[in-house]
Amino acid sequence: EAQLVESGGGLVQAGGSLRLSCAASGFTFDDYSIGWFRQAPGKEREGVSVISSRDGSTYYAESVKGRFTIARDNSKNTVYLQMNSLKPEDTAVYYCAAGVHPTLVVDTWYGMDYWGKGTLVTVSL
Repeated sequence: EAQLVESGGGLVQAGGSLRLSCAASGFTFDDYSIGWFRQAPGKEREGVSVISSRDGSTYYAESVKGRFTIARDNSKNTVYLQMNSLKPEDTAVYYCAAGVHPTLVVDTWYGMDYWGKGTLVTVSL
């Protein structure tokens, strides 16, 4: 059974940092691209960052570019999202997801097959 478990969410002040982790099991981790998504109250889910399965190429939404960094450790079946200079608008439930070949069409990702349950990030003023 494929599983993705997020951790590291919490409450932080604006300008602070937080590191999210996504632990994967039940599938061949090295064959999957892993992405971070978020959904704020009243807003659509958006793709935050994605890292490819093999070459390590990365994608970042323009809203987080320069502030967030995605990384993966294949030996630990874990993906991380380092979030710096956090803003109140970063407040959301953050999900990690896995797909063999996800594709980006404008602002929407398709092809994520497995999803975690999410972890809440709250950034206060």
